[in-house]
Amino acid sequence: MASPTDIRKGKVLDYLGHPHLVLEMQHRTQGRQAGFVQVTLRNLHTGSSTTTKFRTTDSVEFCHTQMRTFEFSYIDDLGYHFMNPETFEDIILEKALVEEHRKFLVENAPYDILFVDDNPVEVVLHPTIEMLIKEAPEGLRGDTASSAQKPATTESGLVVQVPLFVKPGDRIKINTESGAYLGRC
Repeated sequence: MASPTDIRKGKVLDYLGHPHLVLEMQHRTQGRQAGFVQVTLRNLHTGSSTTTKFRTTDSVEFCHTQMRTFEFSYIDDLGYHFMNPETFEDIILEKALVEEHRKFLVENAPYDILFVDDNPVEVVLHPTIEMLIKEAPEGLRGDTASSAQKPATTESGLVVQVPLFVKPGDRIKINTESGAYLGRC
């Protein structure tokens, strides 16, 4: 058992019998009272988030976690298929686990998968990802007085606002948190 002051963002707690990912953590004190730790947790089975408080005298239990790198292969009726590039082992993740990151999945690209007690529970995206532009309308000639942008569709179907000079076939870098264009590769 550990102290609530050991809680950090990204760790996985066993809370109410289910693994919960720590999204946010704040240590607070209230005048003469004992301090407490306020955390925002996401249930890794249901996806729901909750905010709770732990007194510094409480104890918490951390789950055994492991991060492994897999390459995204394809999607079918069973779910999302990922392959271990070293052992060629294929794992299938349920659609509910991956659906929120689906627009950033590119075939044969590496992704980190969080395992809790040897069960895959979440795909962890890198801060940026490279994607190929499939469709982009032509920029209007002379429309350069400001930083004009146009919508472009990537290989995964994600629509991104890009500068006028970007054309189909270009590789661009995208921020996975905001979905914004960062530059060409």
